[in-house]
Amino acid sequence: MATFLYKLGRSAFRRRRLVALLWVALLAIAGVGAATAPAPTSGSFSIPGTEAQRAFDLLEERFPGAGADGATARVVFKAPDGQKVTDPAHKAVVEETVAALKSGSDQIVSVADPYTAHAVSQNGTTAYVSVAYKVNAMELTKETREALKQAGESAQGKGLTVEVGGDALQTMPETGAGEIVGVVIAGIVLVITFGSLVAAGLPLLTAIIGVGIGVSSIAALANVLDLGNTTSTLAMMIGLAVGIDYALFIVSRYRAELADGREKEEAAGRAVGTAGSAVVFAGLTVVIALVGLAVVNIPMLTKMGFAAAGTVVIAVLIALTLIPALLGFAGDKVVGRKQRKGLKDGLQKDEKPNGGTRWARFVIRRPVMVLLIGVLGLGAIALPASSLEMGLPDDGAKPISTTERRAYDTLSDGFGPGFNGPLLVVVDGDKAAADKAVSTIKGLEGWAAVTPPTPNKAGDAAMITVVPKDRPSSTETEGLVHDIREATGDDVLVTGATAMNIDFSQKMNDALVPYLALVVGLAFVLLTLVFRSVLVPLKAALGFLLSVVAALGAVVAVFQWGWLGSLFGVEQTGPIMSMMPIFMVGVVFGLAMDYEVFLVTRMREAYVHGERPGEAIVTGFRHSARVVVAAAVIMIAVFSGFIGMTDQMIKMIGFGLAVAVLFDAFVVRMAIVPAVLALLGHKAWWLPKWLDRILPNVDVEGEGLAASTGEGAGSGPKPDLVKA
Repeated sequence: MATFLYKLGRSAFRRRRLVALLWVALLAIAGVGAATAPAPTSGSFSIPGTEAQRAFDLLEERFPGAGADGATARVVFKAPDGQKVTDPAHKAVVEETVAALKSGSDQIVSVADPYTAHAVSQNGTTAYVSVAYKVNAMELTKETREALKQAGESAQGKGLTVEVGGDALQTMPETGAGEIVGVVIAGIVLVITFGSLVAAGLPLLTAIIGVGIGVSSIAALANVLDLGNTTSTLAMMIGLAVGIDYALFIVSRYRAELADGREKEEAAGRAVGTAGSAVVFAGLTVVIALVGLAVVNIPMLTKMGFAAAGTVVIAVLIALTLIPALLGFAGDKVVGRKQRKGLKDGLQKDEKPNGGTRWARFVIRRPVMVLLIGVLGLGAIALPASSLEMGLPDDGAKPISTTERRAYDTLSDGFGPGFNGPLLVVVDGDKAAADKAVSTIKGLEGWAAVTPPTPNKAGDAAMITVVPKDRPSSTETEGLVHDIREATGDDVLVTGATAMNIDFSQKMNDALVPYLALVVGLAFVLLTLVFRSVLVPLKAALGFLLSVVAALGAVVAVFQWGWLGSLFGVEQTGPIMSMMPIFMVGVVFGLAMDYEVFLVTRMREAYVHGERPGEAIVTGFRHSARVVVAAAVIMIAVFSGFIGMTDQMIKMIGFGLAVAVLFDAFVVRMAIVPAVLALLGHKAWWLPKWLDRILPNVDVEGEGLAASTGEGAGSGPKPDLVKA
């Protein structure tokens, strides 16, 4: 592989105008496709195989046009102290709002007048208008949401306090500001790392081009492939991350080759042949993690995973072709002034030990101490993960400054917390079956209200609304859902937003172990092929699991227990978002393997070329530590930018990913990895003879490349022949 990529890099360097033109043309074609394609009309959310989804399907069949799985909204009215919402003046304001809501959008199914729907609190101070929509929250138009907000705002200032809640207001948070901040920080880190504006600009430019092509292609194909408008979210985040990382690896190796005295075209070829090989396999591990999301069997997640995987493939191709082409345009400007002068004068690079060299030597001298501190430290941070409770945060987790949170609190005060998450019970049967279900539910604990059955026209199905005593995200409400399902039989199904969230959390929980097994198993095979070792991939996988569990422990401590919650803007503790573990595994695994492959392939390259195990570790750190640290700092900065957002879910994702990268890059890869390799010595590169014969030699370390270009591999031991 190294020889093929070497030739590809040299070819791209020589034909740089053609290569650059091709990528610009691809970006233009994708952009035109995105601009001319109709807006995505899908975005529907379904969870195949769950009771909540079966109930929605039954409702669509027996109650056509009712919008059973559609979005809902509640406009909550509260009268001033000493007054009631039933007072004539206040009643007129409420009825005016009801009329405005009915005429505000053609996506509305029904608007319930609180005075006829018994939606006035017992003390008369609070009332709410229920709004039901034909489509789910992701499919609501901007005009529909604006009409809802306008109706609430128009009622303000007329003697009543008015707040709007419900999932109809939920939109994908705008992340543009966070991405811009991340790009700016990335630029600063790259300038510090390279000491050259040109070298710093190349990774940013190519990452933006790659993300532009990927996201534009998703937009262009959205209708054809039935993609929702949220599909590109993960693709944008991952594409930007790996795009910068991969380009950073190639540019760094190119500068090192120049410092060794090689001509520019030769340096570009060698950079792509060696660092490019690491990029290919690092990219493959990310693709495995993203495509593996299909294991969860949730269509939205599967589409997001495949779309993001496509963007990663584009990032790899850009790193292997566009980067060497742009290096050809950059010339000597890709290095700093001091190094440029040294190149002109024919001076070799300064061999003064850098920070990576000094740190590697320290770890090699004290491997047991470093290993124990790293493992015990991460183990202690991981302890809270044993108390992990998964769910989906409701409006009660939003900041008090939002109207959704104020509507949530007002409803809780006036009617009880369970009114924020009513359960919809669907009976597949006649009136007698429905009445029996109501009687059974009333015999259970944990409910605050149970409505009479509402039959369909055919009389063969009915709907029952059950209001829990506790808030939607509580364990008591989850227990009530399970109790109803166990007590009522197969012909009675529980659904609604609260039950859907519970089923979603359970499905994510059930999928975690199979997903981990698939991703880690396939990556283990891939890394065995790359490193031609059994122990190095095993160490990589175990180290990754340790960093992810530690990151989950930190998330539980902050967002579930409330430790240091005020520091991170956590106003309400609660369950951890059910997507969090799988999301962290997929994203962090990809980034962790990037650092692992780039760092350890450089060590293996030195070992194959004749260095002793300890010397190879030092060489790997001398050449790679600075780049890995820079890449990790960029990712931590990008993810930390999301911690400041008001949305609890985005805040949690940003915090979780930032600490996971921090633990994995700085504790696992920079401390535990060299400590373990130092303790293993030659055994680290041991491969059974029978496995050595089976595995193809992909030559990631460039041994074949060295031979083809007339440079010996050195006199050191062949790692594949070293016995344990």
